[in-house]
Amino acid sequence: MLKQIVADYNEAIFDTDKERALQVVEDAVAAGVTPEDIVFKVVIPAIEDMMQTINRDPDANLAQHFMTGQIAAEVTERMIVRFKQPPASAGRVVIGSSHGDLHSLGKRIVSGCLKSLMVEVVDLGVNVAPERFVDEAVAHEAQVIAISSMMVHTAKGENGCLKVRQLLRERGLEGRIKIAVGGAPYRFDPELYKTVQADAWAEDGITAGRAILDLIKEVKAS
Repeated sequence: MLKQIVADYNEAIFDTDKERALQVVEDAVAAGVTPEDIVFKVVIPAIEDMMQTINRDPDANLAQHFMTGQIAAEVTERMIVRFKQPPASAGRVVIGSSHGDLHSLGKRIVSGCLKSLMVEVVDLGVNVAPERFVDEAVAHEAQVIAISSMMVHTAKGENGCLKVRQLLRERGLEGRIKIAVGGAPYRFDPELYKTVQADAWAEDGITAGRAILDLIKEVKAS
């Protein structure tokens, strides 16, 4: 039965049919599938399948990326409250678009994927000042600051990632908080993340989930 549920869910994701995907999940639970199995055997594998699709075809449909993340987040939130035991948090991230940048789609995809991976997400919105990134990361005890930039000047600007790095350094926080970046400028120049002194980057919202999870593990292991 689970194999068919996975197939039906993936088909709904491929068709970007949110209502169908949610119905597949609710029908599965009604038929006796545990909420834990829904998250770990249906939702997360669907994200991993999308990652493989991206690796094969970097120009894969952006709507599919977006819906995969958004549906994953909603299903996970619905299922977690039904878990027999609350799941352990994998870590915490503060995320937002860099100062001067008003684009939100990329970070919304990332947020959805992170939630399905049991990462707590604090979304700061768009046009976020570097000081706020750092202050909120400290306040929420986040392991990672994730900064989305869709324009070169907001990625490389004096109030972008470079300033966040400077603030972390000045406050002695570099070992406790990592920086992940993403957005169009980084796809055009894969080495740009080094220029802005980030710890990692991802070329799309879905692979960003895994990259950020790796950074969280690094912080916790240090």
